[in-house]
Amino acid sequence: MRATADNALKIVVVGGFGVGKTTLVGSVSEIRPLNTEEVMTRAGEGIDPAGAWGKRSTTVAFDFGRITLSDSQVLYLFGAPGQERFWFLWDRLFSGALGAVVLVDTRRLEESWYAIDRLEHHGTPFIVARNNFGEPTHTLEQVREALDLPAEVPLVDCDARDRESGKRVLIELVGHLAALAEAELEASSEVELAAGLAAGLAAEAGLPVRQAAPLAEQPESPAQQYEESTP
Repeated sequence: MRATADNALKIVVVGGFGVGKTTLVGSVSEIRPLNTEEVMTRAGEGIDPAGAWGKRSTTVAFDFGRITLSDSQVLYLFGAPGQERFWFLWDRLFSGALGAVVLVDTRRLEESWYAIDRLEHHGTPFIVARNNFGEPTHTLEQVREALDLPAEVPLVDCDARDRESGKRVLIELVGHLAALAEAELEASSEVELAAGLAAGLAAEAGLPVRQAAPLAEQPESPAQQYEESTP
């Protein structure tokens, strides 16, 4: 992290085995990416899809890259391992992330379901990027339907090998995060407006306005009372 940078941001790239996560992180990183690629051996036969699509190595921990956004802000990219036996690492990688990119290969869409499920479970915002291995054979709408992806989740095309294409994916994610933040702010304002309107109507009707008691005045739970009375 640069000496002038005081704000570190984090984005995670997830997806199934061999979809291009390591390639995407490496293509957009301004530094030589850190990766934990290991050669696939016969010991993994029956566990890892060794030799599939000409792949001879695999990520066993995570990939790491960096993009400097300004003198005070740095973006860190973490690529998650794709095999099921390394999924236990994902929850740690999701911690503190602003959002995630789910990279998919239409030849093996089913391998992306777990990534989407875990992100939804964590409440982590995400977009989906189809990494094109050759000419696409399905439309994005067909991919969305196959993934059962909600309409509000962006779905884009990309080429993980191309730096500009990878940057567009990250820009799409940031735009999605900004839209979610704006919607949340508007919802909060609407709640305050509704509360004010209800209070005004109650006052006009001569009815008491019910307000939440301050935190200190809230009744203690039995567990709290027990803890305070126990030496």
